[in-house]
Amino acid sequence: MIEIKMLKDADFKGFTFIEGFPGTGLVGPMAISYIIDKLGLSYVGYIDSEEFPPLVSVHGGTPMKPVRMYYSDKYKVCTVFAEFAIPVNAIYALSDAVYSFIKKNKFGMVVSIGGIPQNAPSSTTAFAIASTPKTQKLAKDSGLSLISDGVSIGVSALLLSNAAMDSLDDIDVLVPVSNEIIDPKYAELAIIALNKMMKLSIDIADLEKEAKEVEAKIKDLMKKGKDTHDTYKKVVSDTSPSMYA
Repeated sequence: MIEIKMLKDADFKGFTFIEGFPGTGLVGPMAISYIIDKLGLSYVGYIDSEEFPPLVSVHGGTPMKPVRMYYSDKYKVCTVFAEFAIPVNAIYALSDAVYSFIKKNKFGMVVSIGGIPQNAPSSTTAFAIASTPKTQKLAKDSGLSLISDGVSIGVSALLLSNAAMDSLDDIDVLVPVSNEIIDPKYAELAIIALNKMMKLSIDIADLEKEAKEVEAKIKDLMKKGKDTHDTYKKVVSDTSPSMYA
């Protein structure tokens, strides 16, 4: 079961929902973390599930849920920042819960940020898959190259599929990445596209330094999340027979 818990009331009608769950190249988390910082977004809620690793993030001495939501009335934006890779068995339930949240709160557009593996990534062009003629034009006008044939996977793919069926505006921003290298330039391409799409002016001058810090933190948390989840399952498995004997 997925729980989306709001910590305060917020009217998201007409907002843009931005998600970038950890994936290839860690493009999404690097970009989302930078956006939260530079736009001064406020912590507004979290997403939790029994399928998530049993861990808590500690920031400034404060325990926090590792999948958090931030927003801004000024910029009409709501984002999701996750500090671990979503377990495969939770992807369908998570995408359903997130999409229901988007529909219920009448968001105007959805933007997903992710990576698309390439042997020799281009440093100048990002790609897009868009759900409607309106978002296809917006993506092209923002300098993104539309993908006409291919396959998309993960939470963003399921959100896009639902959005296409409902004629909801949705754009997947896909940055060419290498499987071997994590580079802040990946997040830079995504943010440049967001600046154009949403008429923002996010300064990317500090991106390289901050993205490197986010990269290190997320890679560490993702490893701890996996280790914690595996250890927790083993403890439960090892103790269950004696508990119910």
